Amino acid sequence: MSIFNSMQINASGLTLERFKLDTISTNIANVNTTRTEDGEGPYIKQTVEFEENLKRMTSGFTGDTATRSAGVRITGVEADEENVRIVFEPNHPDADEEGYVVYPNVDMADEMVNMMTAIRTYDANVTAVNSSKDMLKRALEIGRQG
Repeated sequence: MSIFNSMQINASGLTLERFKLDTISTNIANVNTTRTEDGEGPYIKQTVEFEENLKRMTSGFTGDTATRSAGVRITGVEADEENVRIVFEPNHPDADEEGYVVYPNVDMADEMVNMMTAIRTYDANVTAVNSSKDMLKRALEIGRQG
């Protein structure tokens, strides 16, 4: 594993966390959206699905093939249709015949926790990238002194 592989792994983590933050911000922006653009009910909370990105690599020295981690990859965005809120508001324009309005299943407290977690993970990946850059820089300095 080279130092560039560690940077690639951290870069994939940065990409994932940024995508998570975009998804969370969309969820927060639509916390009270009772009718989507297509007119089909309330906004449904979105969650990011991801998995480890495995790659087969062949050693240049031995010719052996191995599966190694290349970070993470986004596999999709899932709609979480559980726990929509139903509120009695007969004067609301989106109320049904019985006076109930269906609100999105976005919980602000959960979204804030998810956002804080994504920010902290993003920061950790930035720190790891900077550490890798520092190690590479020091390795180049050692090479110059010799």
